[in-house]
Amino acid sequence: MSTDQYDQFGLSDGDYVPDPDRDTALLLDGFYDHLAREHGDLVAAMRARHEELEAANRHLIVDEPARHNLRMTLALVAAYELLLPRLGRPATIEAVRVAFVEPLGEATRQGTLAMLDAAPDPFLALVAVSKSREEHAFGKGFVFERPVDDERRYHVDVRRCFYHDVLAANGAPELTPVMCAFDANWIEAIEPDRHGFAFERRTTIGLGGSYCPFHFTRNQD
Repeated sequence: MSTDQYDQFGLSDGDYVPDPDRDTALLLDGFYDHLAREHGDLVAAMRARHEELEAANRHLIVDEPARHNLRMTLALVAAYELLLPRLGRPATIEAVRVAFVEPLGEATRQGTLAMLDAAPDPFLALVAVSKSREEHAFGKGFVFERPVDDERRYHVDVRRCFYHDVLAANGAPELTPVMCAFDANWIEAIEPDRHGFAFERRTTIGLGGSYCPFHFTRNQD
């Protein structure tokens, strides 16, 4: 395993395989710890509501990755419900976004950067991580299409998003962009001039698109 203090996900090891149980625990610990700084009086109630939501939504679990993704997504719903009367909708969405995205943001950026800098071929390295996550971290709750997968381009389109489905089923589709925002942590680590490829995601389902394009493309030169 990596000894990098920032690389909590082990991205820089070069043989990354997602560990959904560990990764979900890291995310939720950071999420609730961050919320506790300003809303500590509500965290116990959030956790209790989180458990209630998990029990009520078990029918949505289609495979092992979905079990972890359901738990992670419903934490947002629980916090949203408890904070909404106190903060109002826009401020609550922002508070949930910050609590979910920022605690592990630097770890994700630094781990991704270390992996790309160490890889003989950064493009292939990140494509391998993407494919591993598609299989082990996302699973059957998501629907992927791959219009291009060759030596120069890896274009994968998410046609169904489990996160969005869960949030919509629980009356909070407006939280889907929070899930999208977490990706910015690893996207920001990609430097086209340094790593030889670019990443493009023009829209997402959470931002009103019909699908989420995750497109990796080598530089022309």
